[in-house]
Amino acid sequence: MAGKRSVICVVKFLCGVGLGYYICYVLINGIGTLLIQFLNDAHGAISDSDNHQRRYLEGTISFNTRQHKDESRSLADDLYKRVRILCWVMTGPQNLEKKTKHVKATWVKHCNSVLYMSSEENKDFPTVGLDVIEGRDELNWKTVKAFRYISDHHLNEADWFLKADDDTYVIVENLRWLLSKYSPDQPIFFGRKFKPFVKQGFMSGGAGYVLSREAVKRFVDGFKTGKCTHFTSTEDLAMGRCLESVNVEAGDSRDTNKRDTFHPFPPEHHLTTSYLPKTFWYWNYCFYPTEEGPGCCSDLAVSFHYIDSKTMYYLEYLTYHLRPYGYKYRYNPDSEAKKLE
Repeated sequence: MAGKRSVICVVKFLCGVGLGYYICYVLINGIGTLLIQFLNDAHGAISDSDNHQRRYLEGTISFNTRQHKDESRSLADDLYKRVRILCWVMTGPQNLEKKTKHVKATWVKHCNSVLYMSSEENKDFPTVGLDVIEGRDELNWKTVKAFRYISDHHLNEADWFLKADDDTYVIVENLRWLLSKYSPDQPIFFGRKFKPFVKQGFMSGGAGYVLSREAVKRFVDGFKTGKCTHFTSTEDLAMGRCLESVNVEAGDSRDTNKRDTFHPFPPEHHLTTSYLPKTFWYWNYCFYPTEEGPGCCSDLAVSFHYIDSKTMYYLEYLTYHLRPYGYKYRYNPDSEAKKLE
């Protein structure tokens, strides 16, 4: 009997060990999968669920601009006339209420003209219907058709043509300063330059990129002549490869202190040291040496990506309304450039 009980105890022990091992295996693999998903999506930690959006941002926010009526905007107003920017926003029917209307209420007001590119026409919003299927795999065709539409209908209305997503925030005045050094007749485009796959680099789609009028002409003609083809569904890479093949230069968008102006993530991702792990793909993609922490970003930053609807208004307030009392702007990029000469 004692021997039989010993065998039973051993069997129970082995079963317990096996069950415990299986449970640990499942837990470890589950946590590992979640961790990998988080690292592959640096924005995952601050995602804004659809329910949260509907609960807190059913309407838009309108700022009181009269409080700044005495400020001098002469330089910004002059650039508005001399550096005309058409902004087109990549969106879809499912995002008009969740995202795009908040873009419409904030930064695009500073563009010279705006187009909202979608798969379907919406005359009330309004959006341009491009007759494409919605989905990440269709972004390249959507971009090609958007620039083709612009070339056919709006090419002479602007000097520069900015593509931005419906979760990108852009400080348009800073973009005008960057572009004021160049001619729209020059075949060039700007954005956050990445280095793999294209010799001269390509621009991050999420951070937004801007093409000169001549670059738009060459991009559209590239598909007509066969120099550009639909070789990948990855929109920004396809754009970079096509523009290189039609001799459009990938410009340097950094400021006079060599700090980046276009940013593929929200401000806190770039400003916070070690927020983005060094194993993250981003560090291997950056074309130029890139800092993390406060040195990451230009005082004349142009864009940030993965901006949810609430943060659109935070950035609008911080950019155009918050003022430290008694200060004049201390950073003058033009005077910094003269020092370097």
